[in-house]
Amino acid sequence: MNILHKISPMKIILGGYCAVILIGTLLLALPFATKGAGSTGITDCFFTATSATCVTGLIRFDTFTHWTLFGQLVIMLLIQIGGVGFMTIAIMALVFAHKKISLSQRALMQNSVSAPHLGDIVHMTKFIAGGTLVVEGIGALLLSFAFVPQFGVAKGIYFSIFHSISAFCNGGFDLMGSTTGEFSSLTGYMSSWYVNIVIMLLIFVGGLGFFVWYDVGAKRGKFKRFNLQSKLVLTISFFLVIFGAAALFVLEFNSSATEGLTVGEKICASLFQSVSARTAGFNTIDLSVMSEAGKFVMICLMLIGGSTGSTAGGMKTTTFYVLCLSIFATFFRRKNIEAFGRRLEENIIRTASCVFMIYILGVTVSAVLISAVEGIPMVTALFETVSAMATVGLSFGVTPTVGMFSKLLLAFLMICGRVGSITMLLAFSSGKNYVSSRLAMEKVQVG
Repeated sequence: MNILHKISPMKIILGGYCAVILIGTLLLALPFATKGAGSTGITDCFFTATSATCVTGLIRFDTFTHWTLFGQLVIMLLIQIGGVGFMTIAIMALVFAHKKISLSQRALMQNSVSAPHLGDIVHMTKFIAGGTLVVEGIGALLLSFAFVPQFGVAKGIYFSIFHSISAFCNGGFDLMGSTTGEFSSLTGYMSSWYVNIVIMLLIFVGGLGFFVWYDVGAKRGKFKRFNLQSKLVLTISFFLVIFGAAALFVLEFNSSATEGLTVGEKICASLFQSVSARTAGFNTIDLSVMSEAGKFVMICLMLIGGSTGSTAGGMKTTTFYVLCLSIFATFFRRKNIEAFGRRLEENIIRTASCVFMIYILGVTVSAVLISAVEGIPMVTALFETVSAMATVGLSFGVTPTVGMFSKLLLAFLMICGRVGSITMLLAFSSGKNYVSSRLAMEKVQVG
């Protein structure tokens, strides 16, 4: 019997990501992956490979100035695999090889992309792969109009492809260390509405989720016909972008982060950070000089993240939406949680609460440990841990300076964030079936 049949899908998904990280680590550790003499330390290679595979963007070294072209291509490949999911690539390899897709492989793919149905999973996989190539291709073409005149044909096309993949997969890696200095991200394009809009669209589309694309395409963009999942994702995603941009615009209007900018540039910067904070990891302003209130808004946006089954991380938009709906249901004394004329399943609030508490406990405990070990302010440590577990990649510049313990802890949080908190729990669970018997019930007062 195939040994994979004895392993739960959750363990295979976790093991698959770990295998990709291991291969990436070994490739980045090669001497010709690093510029200059010698090679990069194995722990730093592991951290970089984890950040790329988990599409986070936290980095120990500037991507352009530290890694050679080979190292940059390895990072780009890891971002692509981590973004669309290694199971998507594996299934597509079997399709191109004209191999039969087994039921267990279909189930793995369903768990990997959080697809609602098993029956059309192969068709959906083709849709994901094809859609990814089309969107990234269009993004690279649009970015080339800005990058080719600036960097030349060959370098401009390469930069366009790299940043299109990084933006769509919500990776947050950039190559702008060649022009605006190390760890500068996209600060050099703060006043370029064109580059900002292209990057934001790539981030937003990538963060919606593969199932939402599929549903929107199948229903030809008619909102009333969308599945409830798509309606929830689209409405909360647009709301968070607008709310986040408005909050950051007001809070940072007179702060040092936007000092010297015109009103139009402040609007652009606020909108970009609102979109990017939801797990993309790019920044066009200096985050370290933001106001404390602005930093808190960024932390909240990072925690929520993107949507289920997308290239983004975080506790997910649907989780946040369900928790909000449960509050309204409790306030208005409704028995069921409802949205868009539909009733949500009864155990959804338990799952959402579980995800929320895992994220809150994970980032808080980790922040306390890093703050104590590294001797940095708690808010700074919390920003780094949220950025890691939500697979965002935004930083106050602390990541390059932390020690071994903090590096490994942040790497673990990135893996948890990319694989998913529930997947991690189930991967380490005993695998025992639910007990059918029930104990006697007794009421407990809460609130």
